[in-house]
Amino acid sequence: MSDTTPPQDFAATVAQLETIVERLESGELSLEDALTAFEQGVRLTRDAQQRLDSAELKVRALSEDPDGKLAVAPFAGAPDAGNDSEETPPW
Repeated sequence: MSDTTPPQDFAATVAQLETIVERLESGELSLEDALTAFEQGVRLTRDAQQRLDSAELKVRALSEDPDGKLAVAPFAGAPDAGNDSEETPPW
């Protein structure tokens, strides 16, 4: 995998971003190297955002009821908080 090719999975993208941030925060990079690292970080951030947007669309498509409304249901095995009020998504 080259520096211009994004990783194949989201976790690897985040790990690469963390590495870039550490390098930039170290202050040991030359201006040119810092700019190159920053540009790579921007590309990885855009890739990660695209992956998150795609995942959100898939979740919404799987979670919508026939009327197009989000069907909110607790995760299997999630402890019941004993709250009888209408459930709302965490977002």
